[in-house]
Amino acid sequence: MPHVEIKCFPGRTEEQKQACAEKVTEVLAETLGCKVSSVSITIKEVAEEAWKTEVWDKSIVPDEKYMYKQPGYTCEEQKK
Repeated sequence: MPHVEIKCFPGRTEEQKQACAEKVTEVLAETLGCKVSSVSITIKEVAEEAWKTEVWDKSIVPDEKYMYKQPGYTCEEQKK
């Protein structure tokens, strides 16, 4: 406890992903009062063209009631 899954577009270096995981780990441990060794983090890259189907439709919309930080964008289809 806790486990965090981060999904983002490709393009970050391994060093950037490692730094992100370390900072998120520190904040979680401090804020939630747990040991750093109890935190696990995954970072999954999702291609921009797959974002709506793989992230928006599968994770964001169904889990909206659990979100403490809402996205500042939408994935509505463009009308022709």
